[in-house]
Amino acid sequence: MKKVSISDIARKAGVSVSTVSFVMNDKAVKMRISREVITRVENVAREMGYRPNQLARGLRTGKTKTIGLIVENISNAFFACLAKTIEDEAKKYDYKVVYCSTDNDEAKARDLINMLSQRQVDGYIIVPTLHLADDIRKLQAENKPVVLIDRYFPEHAEIPSVLVDNYAGVTEGMEYLITKGYRKIALVTIEAEMAHMNDRLQAYYDVLNRHGIPLDKRLIKLVPYGYVHEAALEEVMDFLSTERKEIDAVFFLTNYLGVLGIETIKNQHIKVPEEMAVLCFDDNDIFRLYTPTISVIRQPIAEIGQAAMSSLMERLKYTGPEEFPENAPIRLAAELLPRESI
Repeated sequence: MKKVSISDIARKAGVSVSTVSFVMNDKAVKMRISREVITRVENVAREMGYRPNQLARGLRTGKTKTIGLIVENISNAFFACLAKTIEDEAKKYDYKVVYCSTDNDEAKARDLINMLSQRQVDGYIIVPTLHLADDIRKLQAENKPVVLIDRYFPEHAEIPSVLVDNYAGVTEGMEYLITKGYRKIALVTIEAEMAHMNDRLQAYYDVLNRHGIPLDKRLIKLVPYGYVHEAALEEVMDFLSTERKEIDAVFFLTNYLGVLGIETIKNQHIKVPEEMAVLCFDDNDIFRLYTPTISVIRQPIAEIGQAAMSSLMERLKYTGPEEFPENAPIRLAAELLPRESI
């Protein structure tokens, strides 16, 4: 089978060979080629099965057509689904993804950035650890595009991000619980100074205050971040066992904690929702399969991945800060899914 050349693409697309070369080598925007022509050339190339020599292209353009994806824990259902979405989206742009996990460890996160930098990835999509802002700003200073997902740095608006509106999601969940008649709403969250988790916690406080429900700190459980499964489970079990009589609903602020909650509820023979209603931020297959099914605030994983890739691709097209897209955070809405547990 004859190998497809850029001349073949040019003839079919009705453009010059140089135009195809500019598009294939990511110079179309710089050469002021219209978006319509770029799209036509890319579609024709895809239809004809054009496969450029990536090594030669990388030497010629300085681009490797790879993206570094850094998440907290690739084994977590949320991050695994997000990584798969990003990988699928990257394929549409003819990019490959190298992904890895930080385990929320600062030193490991920096080592991973260095490793990906040595592999000369073209850009990064990162779930940042708490103190990683300076490292990310260094990447930006080196003209390496970065888009944050899931988490952000409130004091560094210059770093683009794609986020779920955590505050609005928890607010909607709390309002729903209160309209269903629940007043003694316990909260189980992680003990970590992450901006997105602080947003969720603040929403809990604000809704209680708005409805004149006194804040009972006994009903708030902070599970130390990084605890192994057995230790975290023991924390949740002790909490629900001790405060069981004071709780009529419990809101888990991560799906991992929600899974621990289900295990606790089963072990302690708590009837849901008769004795205790259950709501969790973020979905999990277990929540749909458990009896009764568990109500959730579902994050739009596909939309997060698509928006992150689109934002990164836009930045990879530009050559100077005067042309760079705005860095305003993209905030997506979470969705309340009431199930049998409320």
